[in-house]
Amino acid sequence: MKTSIAAAVLAAVFISATPARSDAQTFITPFAGATFRGDSAGERLSGGASVLFMGPIAGFELEAGFTPDFFGQGDLFDFDTDGNVTSLSANLLLGLGAGPVRPYATGGVGLLRSRITSAGNLFDDVSENDFGVNAGAGLIVLFSEHVGLRGDLRYFRSLQDIDIEDLSVGLGNLDFWRAYAGVTFKF
Repeated sequence: MKTSIAAAVLAAVFISATPARSDAQTFITPFAGATFRGDSAGERLSGGASVLFMGPIAGFELEAGFTPDFFGQGDLFDFDTDGNVTSLSANLLLGLGAGPVRPYATGGVGLLRSRITSAGNLFDDVSENDFGVNAGAGLIVLFSEHVGLRGDLRYFRSLQDIDIEDLSVGLGNLDFWRAYAGVTFKF
């Protein structure tokens, strides 16, 4: 059932984001920022990249983000652990204006991968691939025809519980916020 819903949402995103006019633009944005709140163990450095295909009003984006040390050192259990979170998502953007300043709202679906490792082999390394959603808003500001800045604030949430074998880790419905900024290149 979840797979069918995800496929239907992705199909709707692809269809609605297809540019109908030749004034479509492509933006490539490597970014750096921070994840915070939710299940993040405080503010954590985050990085990634996005490719955005933007028409006059709507656009389609593929985005990848990575946060090392997401759970903090030893914060998850009473013994030494380390973990990270990776996000891969397909998003629909709705933007205002076509000039050098473009505010937008975004939402999408994708993969949230969490990985937890332990020191001293107390338990096996655990990785979970979960279906997730994200929503947020941002701003693109172009300083020239091909270069500008992009900033974004998004909320991410997993739609599945995370379990280690038969033991629930208590991370059910993993969620966090991510704020980032990056230099964007328009083609």
